[in-house]
Amino acid sequence: MIGPNGAGKTTLVRVLATLLRPDDGSLVLAGAPCPSQARRARAYIGYLGHDPLVYPDLTARENLELFASMYGLGDASARIDALLDRVGLLARSLEPVRGYSRGMAQRLGIARMLLHSPPVLLLDEPYSGLDVEGARVLDEELVPAAGHTIVAVTHEVDRAHALAERVVVMRSGKVVDDLRTAEVSLAELERRYAELVGAVAPT
Repeated sequence: MIGPNGAGKTTLVRVLATLLRPDDGSLVLAGAPCPSQARRARAYIGYLGHDPLVYPDLTARENLELFASMYGLGDASARIDALLDRVGLLARSLEPVRGYSRGMAQRLGIARMLLHSPPVLLLDEPYSGLDVEGARVLDEELVPAAGHTIVAVTHEVDRAHALAERVVVMRSGKVVDDLRTAEVSLAELERRYAELVGAVAPT
């Protein structure tokens, strides 16, 4: 999803993540009607926003162990080791997160999001604050896979075109365009986006 500030992108993702109640309409996630069965739906969701949603006074490992227990994963030591290595934090996994850089904390947020192998990933400007290594890891995780759904909000039109199968443009709380990236070039997407949001097309 792309669109100008105030278009409703973050609100929509937070509704999908069951963090906000919708004012109207219906929402079903993995067969679970929400908000009545939000707890059941959350087992299928991995969420990452501007805040990595980790505890600064805990170490990276302690954070993931805590979230593993919340998801009822049992002994998740091997899974935690693999994810910490995946995001480049294994060597510093016993340090409190408070001492991490913004990019490192966001990388830990990626590990937290992926911990329970959710089939639905919801991301709100996930590249905000990410360092180069974290952006590379996230790019690799956002490759569409069978049986998985990824919804991401971004201001980066070129990245949206490169990674997504569909690009939805929002403005003033409404969807104003819905494009298949295989059917539209980056230049055409940029032109249409600029026209729809009243911006100047990137050069």
